[in-house]
Amino acid sequence: MKLVIFACLAAVAVAGPQRPRQDYRHIGIVSDTREDHGDGRFRYHFITEHGVDVQAAGNPGSAGQSNIQGAFSFPFPEGGTGNVRYVADELGYRPESNLIPTPPPLPPHAIEQIRVAEEQRRRGITF
Repeated sequence: MKLVIFACLAAVAVAGPQRPRQDYRHIGIVSDTREDHGDGRFRYHFITEHGVDVQAAGNPGSAGQSNIQGAFSFPFPEGGTGNVRYVADELGYRPESNLIPTPPPLPPHAIEQIRVAEEQRRRGITF
């Protein structure tokens, strides 16, 4: 019983109001434009005072989803800007950016193994 009471008191203490972080600063919105046509078509664009820029436009998709094209950019603390463009539709979310890591190219022996395996598959060879 004491354990249950202790657990309840601990839960109340954890769920209580928290002091805001000392490094919290309000970031203002410099520009905010939104359109919603109510039929699945929408558009928005906003910019913060720190240089974050977000924009997207959506249209109804073939399966009831929203097909969205958008982009966002943000400043790096050390200078420069990160940019990401994306499409989200029936084929999923597909971002494009030089910030996204890409694997190195396959070595020649791996490409040869793939070619041999595809040739064997065409001939009906299975393992």
